[in-house]
Amino acid sequence: MAFADAQAGAKIYDVEGVASVELAGTVAKGDILGYSSGWVRALATVGTAIAGKCVALEDGVAGQRIYVAFEQAIIGGSRFSGATAGGALYVAEGTSNGKYTQTVPSTSGDCTKIIGYMLNAMTAVVRPLDNNDSIA
Repeated sequence: MAFADAQAGAKIYDVEGVASVELAGTVAKGDILGYSSGWVRALATVGTAIAGKCVALEDGVAGQRIYVAFEQAIIGGSRFSGATAGGALYVAEGTSNGKYTQTVPSTSGDCTKIIGYMLNAMTAVVRPLDNNDSIA
């Protein structure tokens, strides 16, 4: 089974580095967020790249304040499936704002920072500040 991020059904099991931020767009609990004229869903794609900086701990919409985890969030539930245990996580590219992937973004200019690891097929530990921002 291939890795999939349903961008729904996330359960947050543990967090560190919690703060509140004001959103500039709609987010779902468990989304990886970055800053681009406000806090929005991250995206690895060149030209619109928004590096992952924190994890949304709740759903929210533009103008709303929500809690986020900057240091660590363990995410499970039905958000992920088919992951390789121990495999690295990256911010997804394309039109998958806020999603994760286990495939390294490879287009020149894409964000390639490792933002976490899969503990098993359905549970991730996301630590967005562990590594420096990087691009392909």
